[in-house]
Amino acid sequence: MQENEPNQNDRRGGGENGFNWKGLILLSVAMGLFGLAIWSKGLSSSSKAITYAEFKKLVQDGKIHVDAAAQPPKLLRLVQRDGSVKQYVTGWYEAEVADQKGGSKYREFSVPIILDYVGDEMKALLKEKNLEISDLPTDSDGLGMMMMSFYLPIFFLLILLYFLFRHQIKAAGKGAMSFGKSKAKLMTMDKAKVTFKDVAGVEEAKEEVWEIVEYLRDPKKFQRLGGRIPKGVLMVGSPGTGKTLLARAIAGEADVPFFSISGSDFVEMFVGVGASRVRDMFEQGKKNAPCLIFIDEIDAVGRHRGHGLGGGHDEREQTLNALLVEMDGFDTQEGVIIIAATNRPDVLDPALLRPGRFDREITVGLPDVNGREEILKVHAKKVKLAEGVDLGVIARGTPGYSGAELANVINEAALLAARKGLKAITLAELEEARDKVRWGKERRSLAISEKDKEKTAYHEAGHAILLVLLENTDPLHKVTIIPRGPSLGSTMWLPIADKYTQRKSELLDQLVVIMGGRVAEEVVFGDVASGASGDIKQATAIARKMVCEWGMSEELGMVEYGDHQEHVFLGRDMGSPRNYSESTAQKIDAEVKRLIDTAYAKATELIVSHRDKLDVIAKGLLEYETLDAKHIHEIMEHGGIQNPPSSPMPPDLPSDAPKKRPVEKEKESEGDFPGLPAPA
Repeated sequence: MQENEPNQNDRRGGGENGFNWKGLILLSVAMGLFGLAIWSKGLSSSSKAITYAEFKKLVQDGKIHVDAAAQPPKLLRLVQRDGSVKQYVTGWYEAEVADQKGGSKYREFSVPIILDYVGDEMKALLKEKNLEISDLPTDSDGLGMMMMSFYLPIFFLLILLYFLFRHQIKAAGKGAMSFGKSKAKLMTMDKAKVTFKDVAGVEEAKEEVWEIVEYLRDPKKFQRLGGRIPKGVLMVGSPGTGKTLLARAIAGEADVPFFSISGSDFVEMFVGVGASRVRDMFEQGKKNAPCLIFIDEIDAVGRHRGHGLGGGHDEREQTLNALLVEMDGFDTQEGVIIIAATNRPDVLDPALLRPGRFDREITVGLPDVNGREEILKVHAKKVKLAEGVDLGVIARGTPGYSGAELANVINEAALLAARKGLKAITLAELEEARDKVRWGKERRSLAISEKDKEKTAYHEAGHAILLVLLENTDPLHKVTIIPRGPSLGSTMWLPIADKYTQRKSELLDQLVVIMGGRVAEEVVFGDVASGASGDIKQATAIARKMVCEWGMSEELGMVEYGDHQEHVFLGRDMGSPRNYSESTAQKIDAEVKRLIDTAYAKATELIVSHRDKLDVIAKGLLEYETLDAKHIHEIMEHGGIQNPPSSPMPPDLPSDAPKKRPVEKEKESEGDFPGLPAPA
């Protein structure tokens, strides 16, 4: 990749982040001139104002002091101020009391006169005492002096302010017409370089984008067979799967300029700015061709046209039109490759997805067990692991985790080991970090009454016992009544291998397991609590998908009912009518209820027949708070725990924290903390 050119702001002597020395100097000079004008005006008006009668008395008493050798000379002067008809005679007189500051008894005076009335009298009075006025300025001289003393500082002040604001406007916005300039940033190689070695778990996606890098390095290799470079690559995947990281790896591997921009950078409050920025972005790409342009979250600007709510001019649609024309219009930009990333491909405009614009769509999915192990190894290089830690164990225990979640597991394990004062991260910290990332942190300090704790224990025991008894379920991981995340207790199960499809028998058994918590409460206490709200919601969602999407209902057959989208697009979904009748809707509701009622009845039968094992599991949870899968199997086989776990330890508190535990409440509502089983 080519080195980035120096920033234009740096060459101007100031930037958005640099200190504006020029502006500070100009502002200081302007304020100095302004203060000088005020000070000079104050000096000119510092003399004592006396009346003409007092002036006559001072002349007659011989108090007027004239000293031509003094600095400044103490002479009688006649000046004209403010362009009025009045003139002022200024000079020095001998005061009776000396000045306290300088010890001088001579003070300056100023007397206003009108020469037309007292001019002859004043001349005779001064001639009698051998005094004379040193200068008699004309009207033009007085006007010029007024201009110089009053308007000249203001003129200089305005000039300096002009240069100051002109410099500030250039430094901040590069002029008022810079709104349409592209915000694409040219990535350099010297900052946190990422290569394909840093990307793991998405081998197929790496192979497809590696072809683009090879084409840019050696285009003749592909042109011999008549192949052409793809104009656009769209990376689609769930959040956290590594789409942006893959684009950064392309930037690190390619030897061509790489521009990065977000889809939201095109949309502004001003009309036409988005389209102008698109054109400017491609203009920059054309100057640096061949080059790569990465647009992150392109769904912010590429949404389906014609689905906006309300009327009027849609600025986003105009930006999309400009993007469509630039990617494959009459004036096609050769050598400019667009790489875009989104996790909402369902809302993108079809014209944007056609070949010729985005020739290749790469799915960046969740990693499998081998990919998860590779990702953990990449992130484990930045931390210190203890000897003998097998990351494959964590990889097998994290099905469905994305790359971002796996990175968070490593980071949480490092923080946990540091909090314990360990020198390296062990497998125990990685296990705890995995549970924390997926199910939340343990809240041992939560005050729960003994009655609610017993209900939670039987609730989770109902889930656990059914996981062991049923054949088509995933293996039990562990069960706990320690509050974790939003729940008062959790039953955790993990699949043996990654699953990409689900069979009907597995879903039916999963419904039975979900009903186990509510059934256990009803069998033991004869009453139910609100803690099963999450179970009910989860079971209803599974049963409805079995009926409406997966064709697993004998009554309704293999027909899809409704337009099932992963995400809601309001502009599209509001106008789409329901594709089944009211009578069919009643059949769907009846079939969903039948599936749930059947699962509830089967769960009741199994729990009643194994009531003694249920009591043992619940008592074990009340005593040890957490039981692993091996403890549950020991209870089911031998009627008790053969190798009991260690007694629960109180939570680690900081040294300055209070040592007493909070007083237990009489009743803790389970509605806000539903004790639902967490799916893998």
